Amino acid sequence: MITKKIVVDNIKTLFYALIIAVVIRSLLIQPFYIPSSSMEPTLLVGDRLFVTKYTYGYSRHSFPFSPPILNKRVFFNDPKRGDVVVFKTPSDNRTDYIKRLIGLPGDKIQFIDSNIYINNSEILKSRTSKVDKIFCGSRIIDVFTFEEKLPNGKLFTSVYLKDFPYQNSDIFNVPSDHYFFLGDNRDCSKDSRFLSSVGYVHKDNLVGKAQFIFFSSDKSVGSFLSFWKWHKSIRIKRFFKKIN
Repeated sequence: MITKKIVVDNIKTLFYALIIAVVIRSLLIQPFYIPSSSMEPTLLVGDRLFVTKYTYGYSRHSFPFSPPILNKRVFFNDPKRGDVVVFKTPSDNRTDYIKRLIGLPGDKIQFIDSNIYINNSEILKSRTSKVDKIFCGSRIIDVFTFEEKLPNGKLFTSVYLKDFPYQNSDIFNVPSDHYFFLGDNRDCSKDSRFLSSVGYVHKDNLVGKAQFIFFSSDKSVGSFLSFWKWHKSIRIKRFFKKIN
Protein backbone atom coordinates (compact mmCIF):
# COMPACT_ATOMS: atom_id res chain seq x y z
CA MET A 1 0.00 0.00 0.00
CA ILE A 2 1.35 3.40 -0.99
CA THR A 3 1.72 5.53 2.08
CA LYS A 4 1.33 9.29 2.28
CA LYS A 5 5.03 9.63 3.09
CA ILE A 6 6.05 7.87 -0.15
CA VAL A 7 3.80 10.15 -2.20
CA VAL A 8 5.20 13.25 -0.49
CA ASP A 9 8.79 12.05 -1.00
CA ASN A 10 8.15 11.44 -4.71
CA ILE A 11 6.64 14.89 -5.13
CA LYS A 12 9.66 16.43 -3.39
CA THR A 13 12.04 14.48 -5.63
CA LEU A 14 10.24 15.66 -8.76
CA PHE A 15 10.22 19.25 -7.47
CA TYR A 16 13.96 19.22 -6.74
CA ALA A 17 14.68 17.63 -10.12
CA LEU A 18 12.64 20.35 -11.82
CA ILE A 19 14.51 23.10 -9.95
CA ILE A 20 17.89 21.58 -10.89
CA ALA A 21 16.83 21.28 -14.54
CA VAL A 22 15.69 24.93 -14.64
CA VAL A 23 18.96 26.10 -13.06
CA ILE A 24 21.08 24.11 -15.52
CA ARG A 25 18.99 25.28 -18.49
CA SER A 26 19.04 28.91 -17.39
CA LEU A 27 22.59 29.34 -16.16
CA LEU A 28 24.74 26.68 -17.80
CA ILE A 29 23.66 24.89 -20.96
CA GLN A 30 20.51 24.43 -23.04
CA PRO A 31 19.70 22.11 -25.94
CA PHE A 32 18.27 23.51 -29.17
CA TYR A 33 16.83 21.94 -32.32
CA ILE A 34 17.54 23.30 -35.81
CA PRO A 35 14.23 23.54 -37.74
CA SER A 36 15.34 25.50 -40.81
CA SER A 37 18.05 25.53 -43.48
CA SER A 38 19.21 29.13 -42.96
CA MET A 39 22.56 28.05 -41.50
CA GLU A 40 23.43 25.33 -44.01
CA PRO A 41 26.00 23.90 -44.48
CA THR A 42 27.17 24.69 -40.92
CA LEU A 43 23.92 23.48 -39.34
CA LEU A 44 21.43 21.11 -40.92
CA VAL A 45 17.73 20.67 -40.28
CA GLY A 46 17.51 17.98 -37.61
CA ASP A 47 20.72 18.95 -35.77
CA ARG A 48 20.40 19.11 -32.01
CA LEU A 49 22.99 21.22 -30.29
CA PHE A 50 24.08 22.57 -26.96
CA VAL A 51 24.24 26.31 -26.29
CA THR A 52 26.19 27.71 -23.35
CA LYS A 53 24.19 30.33 -21.46
CA TYR A 54 27.08 31.74 -19.42
CA THR A 55 29.26 32.78 -22.37
CA TYR A 56 27.75 36.25 -22.76
CA GLY A 57 26.35 36.66 -19.24
CA TYR A 58 22.67 36.66 -18.36
CA SER A 59 19.52 38.61 -19.14
CA ARG A 60 15.82 37.88 -18.69
CA HIS A 61 15.99 35.84 -21.91
CA SER A 62 18.33 33.39 -20.21
CA PHE A 63 15.36 32.04 -18.26
CA PRO A 64 12.32 30.05 -19.48
CA PHE A 65 9.56 32.35 -20.76
CA SER A 66 11.80 35.45 -20.33
CA PRO A 67 10.43 36.62 -16.96
CA PRO A 68 11.11 40.32 -16.17
CA ILE A 69 13.52 39.55 -13.34
CA LEU A 70 16.54 41.34 -14.88
CA ASN A 71 16.27 44.79 -16.42
CA LYS A 72 19.73 44.58 -18.03
CA ARG A 73 22.41 42.04 -18.86
CA VAL A 74 24.67 40.99 -15.97
CA PHE A 75 28.15 39.43 -16.05
CA PHE A 76 28.29 40.51 -19.69
CA ASN A 77 31.10 39.27 -21.95
CA ASP A 78 31.39 40.67 -25.46
CA PRO A 79 30.55 38.15 -28.20
CA LYS A 80 33.20 37.67 -30.86
CA ARG A 81 32.73 38.34 -34.55
CA GLY A 82 31.97 35.02 -36.22
CA ASP A 83 30.30 33.38 -33.21
CA VAL A 84 27.21 31.29 -33.95
CA VAL A 85 24.64 32.72 -31.56
CA VAL A 86 21.10 31.95 -30.42
CA PHE A 87 19.06 35.09 -29.76
CA LYS A 88 15.48 36.22 -29.27
CA THR A 89 14.15 38.11 -32.28
CA PRO A 90 13.58 41.81 -31.51
CA SER A 91 10.20 41.74 -33.24
CA ASP A 92 8.57 39.63 -30.52
CA ASN A 93 11.27 38.93 -27.89
CA ARG A 94 10.08 35.34 -27.90
CA THR A 95 11.23 33.45 -31.02
CA ASP A 96 14.67 31.81 -30.94
CA TYR A 97 16.89 32.38 -33.97
CA ILE A 98 20.39 31.10 -34.60
CA LYS A 99 22.75 33.02 -36.91
CA ARG A 100 26.37 34.05 -37.29
CA LEU A 101 27.55 37.31 -35.75
CA ILE A 102 28.96 39.55 -38.49
CA GLY A 103 28.60 43.14 -37.28
CA LEU A 104 29.60 44.63 -33.92
CA PRO A 105 28.31 47.86 -32.35
CA GLY A 106 29.36 50.85 -34.45
CA ASP A 107 30.11 48.80 -37.59
CA LYS A 108 28.94 49.74 -41.06
CA ILE A 109 27.81 46.71 -43.06
CA GLN A 110 26.98 46.72 -46.77
CA PHE A 111 26.49 44.24 -49.61
CA ILE A 112 28.03 45.29 -52.92
CA ASP A 113 27.77 42.85 -55.86
CA SER A 114 27.13 39.98 -53.39
CA ASN A 115 30.27 40.82 -51.43
CA ILE A 116 30.10 41.89 -47.78
CA TYR A 117 31.89 45.02 -46.65
CA ILE A 118 32.58 45.78 -43.01
CA ASN A 119 33.62 49.39 -42.40
CA ASN A 120 34.43 49.76 -46.12
CA SER A 121 36.69 46.67 -46.16
CA GLU A 122 35.58 43.63 -48.14
CA ILE A 123 35.31 40.30 -46.36
CA LEU A 124 37.74 37.97 -48.07
CA LYS A 125 36.21 34.84 -49.55
CA SER A 126 37.52 32.06 -51.74
CA ARG A 127 35.30 29.68 -53.67
CA THR A 128 35.76 26.08 -52.63
CA SER A 129 33.04 24.51 -54.79
CA LYS A 130 30.65 25.52 -57.56
CA VAL A 131 28.60 22.32 -57.86
CA ASP A 132 26.94 22.08 -54.45
CA LYS A 133 23.23 21.66 -53.76
CA ILE A 134 21.64 22.47 -50.42
CA PHE A 135 18.17 22.90 -48.99
CA CYS A 136 16.22 26.14 -48.85
CA GLY A 137 13.08 25.13 -47.03
CA SER A 138 11.62 22.24 -49.01
CA ARG A 139 13.48 23.27 -52.18
CA ILE A 140 16.94 22.15 -53.27
CA ILE A 141 19.01 25.01 -54.69
CA ASP A 142 22.28 25.23 -56.60
CA VAL A 143 24.92 27.23 -54.76
CA PHE A 144 28.50 28.37 -54.85
CA THR A 145 30.38 27.44 -51.66
CA PHE A 146 32.92 29.83 -50.19
CA GLU A 147 35.33 30.03 -47.30
CA GLU A 148 34.97 33.48 -45.78
CA LYS A 149 37.44 35.25 -43.51
CA LEU A 150 36.30 37.93 -41.08
CA PRO A 151 38.55 40.81 -39.95
CA ASN A 152 39.46 38.95 -36.75
CA GLY A 153 40.69 35.95 -38.75
CA LYS A 154 37.62 33.77 -38.17
CA LEU A 155 37.13 31.30 -41.05
CA PHE A 156 33.82 29.66 -41.88
CA THR A 157 31.84 28.24 -44.80
CA SER A 158 29.01 30.12 -46.52
CA VAL A 159 26.92 29.48 -49.62
CA TYR A 160 25.41 31.83 -52.20
CA LEU A 161 22.69 31.11 -54.74
CA LYS A 162 24.12 30.59 -58.22
CA ASP A 163 21.32 32.46 -59.94
CA PHE A 164 20.19 35.88 -58.68
CA PRO A 165 21.99 35.99 -55.32
CA TYR A 166 21.48 38.86 -52.88
CA GLN A 167 23.40 41.65 -54.61
CA ASN A 168 23.36 45.12 -53.09
CA SER A 169 22.10 46.87 -50.01
CA ASP A 170 22.07 50.18 -48.28
CA ILE A 171 24.59 50.68 -45.49
CA PHE A 172 23.55 49.03 -42.22
CA ASN A 173 24.77 51.17 -39.32
CA VAL A 174 24.90 48.92 -36.27
CA PRO A 175 23.73 50.89 -33.20
CA SER A 176 25.45 50.90 -29.82
CA ASP A 177 24.82 47.70 -27.79
CA HIS A 178 23.43 45.95 -30.90
CA TYR A 179 24.70 43.26 -33.27
CA PHE A 180 24.22 42.33 -36.93
CA PHE A 181 23.64 38.67 -37.81
CA LEU A 182 23.61 36.71 -41.08
CA GLY A 183 22.76 33.13 -41.97
CA ASP A 184 25.52 31.09 -43.63
CA ASN A 185 22.96 30.11 -46.28
CA ARG A 186 23.00 33.69 -47.50
CA ASP A 187 20.08 33.60 -49.94
CA CYS A 188 17.84 31.51 -47.71
CA SER A 189 17.99 33.33 -44.40
CA LYS A 190 15.81 35.88 -42.63
CA ASP A 191 18.39 37.82 -40.64
CA SER A 192 19.55 41.34 -39.76
CA ARG A 193 19.17 42.47 -43.37
CA PHE A 194 15.41 42.39 -42.78
CA LEU A 195 14.93 45.30 -40.41
CA SER A 196 11.18 44.87 -39.92
CA SER A 197 11.40 41.27 -38.71
CA VAL A 198 14.91 40.77 -37.30
CA GLY A 199 17.15 43.79 -37.80
CA TYR A 200 19.74 44.79 -35.22
CA VAL A 201 19.78 42.59 -32.12
CA HIS A 202 20.27 44.18 -28.70
CA LYS A 203 22.79 42.54 -26.38
CA ASP A 204 19.99 41.73 -23.91
CA ASN A 205 18.41 39.47 -26.56
CA LEU A 206 21.44 37.18 -26.75
CA VAL A 207 20.63 33.72 -25.36
CA GLY A 208 23.96 31.95 -25.73
CA LYS A 209 26.73 30.61 -27.93
CA ALA A 210 26.26 27.44 -29.98
CA GLN A 211 29.05 25.03 -29.06
CA PHE A 212 28.57 21.54 -30.48
CA ILE A 213 26.06 19.15 -32.05
CA PHE A 214 25.16 16.21 -29.81
CA PHE A 215 22.65 14.48 -32.11
CA SER A 216 21.44 14.77 -35.70
CA SER A 217 18.80 13.03 -37.77
CA ASP A 218 17.31 13.56 -41.20
CA LYS A 219 13.53 13.76 -40.85
CA SER A 220 13.09 13.58 -44.61
CA VAL A 221 14.20 9.94 -44.41
CA GLY A 222 11.92 9.01 -41.53
CA SER A 223 10.91 9.89 -37.97
CA PHE A 224 12.95 8.76 -34.99
CA LEU A 225 10.28 6.12 -34.30
CA SER A 226 11.06 4.49 -37.65
CA PHE A 227 13.92 2.48 -36.15
CA TRP A 228 14.30 0.38 -39.30
CA LYS A 229 15.47 3.56 -41.07
CA TRP A 230 17.95 4.68 -38.43
CA HIS A 231 20.90 3.56 -40.55
CA LYS A 232 19.84 6.17 -43.13
CA SER A 233 18.30 8.92 -41.00
CA ILE A 234 20.75 9.23 -38.10
CA ARG A 235 23.82 11.30 -39.00
CA ILE A 236 26.38 9.66 -36.71
CA LYS A 237 29.27 11.65 -38.20
CA ARG A 238 27.70 14.86 -36.87
CA PHE A 239 27.54 13.63 -33.26
CA PHE A 240 29.67 15.82 -30.95
CA LYS A 241 30.79 17.98 -33.85
CA LYS A 242 32.10 21.35 -32.70
CA ILE A 243 30.31 24.31 -34.28
CA ASN A 244 32.71 26.60 -36.09
